[in-house]
Amino acid sequence: MVSEAGALARLGEAVRAVGGSRVLLVTDPGLASAGHPQRAARVMTEAGLAVFTFDGVKENPTEREVDAGVVFARTHHVDCIVAVGGGSSMDCAKGVNFILTNGGRMADYKGHDRATKPMLPSVGVPTTSGTGSEAQSYALITDERTHLKMACGDKKAAFRVAILDPELTLSQPKSVTAVTGIDAVAHAVEAHVCTKRNPVSQMCSAAAFRHLERNFEAVLKTPTDLAARSAMQVGAYLAGMAIENAMLGVCHSCANPLTAHYGVTHGVAIGVMLPHVIRFNASQNPEVDRLYAQLLGDHAPANGRPAGEAIAARISELTAAAGLPQSLNECGVSRTILHLLAEEANQQWTARFNPRPVAEDDILALYESAW
Repeated sequence: MVSEAGALARLGEAVRAVGGSRVLLVTDPGLASAGHPQRAARVMTEAGLAVFTFDGVKENPTEREVDAGVVFARTHHVDCIVAVGGGSSMDCAKGVNFILTNGGRMADYKGHDRATKPMLPSVGVPTTSGTGSEAQSYALITDERTHLKMACGDKKAAFRVAILDPELTLSQPKSVTAVTGIDAVAHAVEAHVCTKRNPVSQMCSAAAFRHLERNFEAVLKTPTDLAARSAMQVGAYLAGMAIENAMLGVCHSCANPLTAHYGVTHGVAIGVMLPHVIRFNASQNPEVDRLYAQLLGDHAPANGRPAGEAIAARISELTAAAGLPQSLNECGVSRTILHLLAEEANQQWTARFNPRPVAEDDILALYESAW
């Protein structure tokens, strides 16, 4: 991992270091106005690399976008993949890598370590501080029929190098900074308490939370603060490492149906649901509350107030500072659909790793509390 202002200039040497010469650059069309894909292509071209840009990535990529990328990559006989963008670009790039090298369909790789053949070396260049996909071996590809996200993981799919250049995040609108930042915070919080937590994941999640919580409001107030921007990028990366070594929880399970049915931006859905999930997890559960206190560190309440309540309140402070909705009602979600949302959220894999076991009725109660 390379983290410094101007690090994009090192992309060419990074690609050469992993053995690339003909590069598939995966990005989304919205980034062209900021010039990031063009700069990345120029840096690689100046390093003597052949670059072929696939910009057919959409938010929450499906197998359709992956297949289009595979056709494009085969046409140009690429030997390396570079993803420039947010989580969608990185997920799509990993998906292309799976199918290009191993064939089949994305559903064939649900789970972990199902790719039997070598995969192409790849480099991740995040332009947001959110998903932490640059630190993970999973591609999240949405099933167009069920709207469920397929988690397809393999160590060979992980980026060999991640380039964290805070200058690339300066072009983000405040709204994007907010929703991606809250998503990263949620990754740190959920990974820290999930049932697959372990000393390595908790070290990463605690460090991630410190970076993110302390700098979230700073990047909203002063978007040009490169130090705060860098801290957010590092925090998102560390949160991604925490997920890679552990898992998430029911908050992410609740968020996905909201995006599928109402188009609620993922980070907005996460921000609305997370305080309610934290309170649910910590309720009458001293061990989970102790874990939340670890995240708060020196700011953990010393007056007997539950840490879960303190951290839930802090999350609400952050979302309010960002001007994000505070309820599902504000997001335009109808109360009559909550039963269907709960049914679908209960099918999401991350719910199985929540520190407090959840059933469909519990998830419905979470939605109702957030409405």
